Amino acid sequence: MADSRDLEETDVFLSEDEFAHRFFAPKEPALQYSFGAASHVGEVRPNNEDHFAVIQRRRSSELVMSNLKINSNSFSTDSSFAAIVADGMGGERFGEFASRVALETMFDLANHATSWVMRFTDFEAQQIRQRVRAYVDQLQSTMREYIQSDPALAGMGTTWTSALCLSHDVLIVHIGDSRAYTLRQKELRQITHDETVAQAFVDAGKAPQSVKQFRHLLLNHFGGDKQQVSAQIYHVRVEPGDRLLLCTDGLTDMIPDDHISRTLQSHADPQEATDELVKQALLNGGKDNVTVVVAAVK
Repeated sequence: MADSRDLEETDVFLSEDEFAHRFFAPKEPALQYSFGAASHVGEVRPNNEDHFAVIQRRRSSELVMSNLKINSNSFSTDSSFAAIVADGMGGERFGEFASRVALETMFDLANHATSWVMRFTDFEAQQIRQRVRAYVDQLQSTMREYIQSDPALAGMGTTWTSALCLSHDVLIVHIGDSRAYTLRQKELRQITHDETVAQAFVDAGKAPQSVKQFRHLLLNHFGGDKQQVSAQIYHVRVEPGDRLLLCTDGLTDMIPDDHISRTLQSHADPQEATDELVKQALLNGGKDNVTVVVAAVK
């Protein structure tokens, strides 16, 4: 089973020994990731309000000049990935706009960040939490500026589920009901918790079938009239052979989890798994836009 937990607060006032231990990442072989992704309008909706992205970042050192007898290959190259899915709402025009603005705003903020997180250490945990809060606040502020500038945008909003893949560590940020799963061997595990009225009723003891009509009523999302939006943050440790799945509810409303698990197990190539999941969602009705991102860990 993949190990996941809420990202904990970390004491930043450390002794010298603790600082050295936490400042430098462990020297362990980095895991490799390969991705598949697809988005489809579905069989009912006139346009696609979902957006997705997979981004790779690299940090490397190159020996330019030196009189040291050192092999330039001894300089390591770090690589990290970020995968994102966003499901817009607010009508045919504004849902697509909301999810697109969310991704474009996040890209702009990330490009202006003073540093990038490439390795996960205990020392950086608090900084990561603070960064997430800053990104979420800025993105919500941007959404509110659009809404306040045009009353027609008042109902627009979007979900957000992203995964920052740092070798053995994956940081998942979740707002709304687009989900993140891990698959280890034959066990599919839902990492995120749906922020919907239906899920709140289920948490309170109601039978899932009795509250299905509330499953699309979101309790949390970007947009709307709230000053601030909160985000669920999860830390997951992954191993070679694991799979990571991000998806909008156009997949999970159409396909039960056991079918998702079997599909991921039966397709080693992440793009083939992605395409098959989208195909199954369409065959089962395709009542909503469907977006899927699958990562294979090596």
